[in-house]
Amino acid sequence: MAELSDSILSHVSLGSNDYARAKPFYDAVLATLQIRCVMDFPGGAGYGRKFPEFWIQAPHDGGKASVGNGVHVSFLANSQAEVDAFHAKALALGGTDDGKPGLRPEYDKNYYGAFVRDLDGNKIEAMLMVE
Repeated sequence: MAELSDSILSHVSLGSNDYARAKPFYDAVLATLQIRCVMDFPGGAGYGRKFPEFWIQAPHDGGKASVGNGVHVSFLANSQAEVDAFHAKALALGGTDDGKPGLRPEYDKNYYGAFVRDLDGNKIEAMLMVE
């Protein structure tokens, strides 16, 4: 039997109505977390540290992308400084604040995170557990 992975997901995709604008947004925002574009196709890009775990792309069915209520994608950060930089970079590039960086004791006393909405309105987060 193969060794189990630390991750339980293969990948997550978010749709964009303006991929040409979304790609540079995610290139810069995810770089604050040491995440980079590892696969790039016309209309879609996959991001990760080693392999593409997160995708931003035009919807495959050619329809309009829409935001799912209650859906968000959370990226693991390596430090509080990375969470802060993620939030600041997203806002500087046109994202909107959906929860400033800070402790979230309602989740766990050590949960430090920040939430933003990307250029299409998708909710994204950076977080880590602090000591």
